[in-house]
Amino acid sequence: MLADSQVAGLIAELQGWPGVVLNSHKSAGQLYHKLKFLGDLGVCAGDPGMGHVVELAMAHQSTEGPFTLPLQVSAAHGGSGEKTWAWALCDAPVTTGALCRLGLAEDPRVQRSVDHIASLARDNGWPCAVSAELKGWRGPGRKEDPCPYATLAACEMELEAGLPHEAAVRAGTASLLEIWERRRQDHPYMFYMGTDFCKLKSPAIWYDILHVADVLSRCSWLKGDRRLLDMVGTVAAKLDAEGCATPESVWTAWKEWEFGQKKVPSRWVTLIAQRVMQRIGE
Repeated sequence: MLADSQVAGLIAELQGWPGVVLNSHKSAGQLYHKLKFLGDLGVCAGDPGMGHVVELAMAHQSTEGPFTLPLQVSAAHGGSGEKTWAWALCDAPVTTGALCRLGLAEDPRVQRSVDHIASLARDNGWPCAVSAELKGWRGPGRKEDPCPYATLAACEMELEAGLPHEAAVRAGTASLLEIWERRRQDHPYMFYMGTDFCKLKSPAIWYDILHVADVLSRCSWLKGDRRLLDMVGTVAAKLDAEGCATPESVWTAWKEWEFGQKKVPSRWVTLIAQRVMQRIGE
């Protein structure tokens, strides 16, 4: 796998961490998303070229604990418009979870990040929260609402870290399932769970049905939950007669990968879908 030209290309690209200034967490070409994907593939911190990458990723750690990235929030969105090393709950859990997946869950620096992110959990999941440098900026939503993506990313991070704060994850996953159940009425922080949400898509970069189902299916206490079964049933209905999945939406930054097209079944998307169904016993 490490000799594969595309995998080797990602590892080489990550030597330039952190990459361009982040002004959209949904930008699929951001290096922290690519770090997560390498972890999803099974790449480890000890693999050739990865030692330098993980040290770069942990080089800028906030005094609060989470690792930071160069962020730029425009004045139109409530920021200063200037480059600032900071973190938000739509990037810090992703970076931290990726480091755990790479085999660094026991590193004290990673544990500090995990603990602080967990401390931000509420009884309905994780809110939109940012580091002190961003001066209270938050996305478009009510303060009391959970942010669906922050909650998803934090729950996934916790699973990668070995569930050190299980109570918070139980509350977060319950919130995600409630949002799914009320998807036609409620859209916290403008996250909709309609047609686009339900399209099969990879890699797991943002808030879509395959990403949510993949995380929730890893939680043993949710096995048999009717809402999760309903969500996974939506995924299962999209598979062909042989159980294969064809991507219904793609990230243009990943168009050269075998899942970056919508014409034929994808091995990777099929794996994710089938793995979800096997976990819940379908």
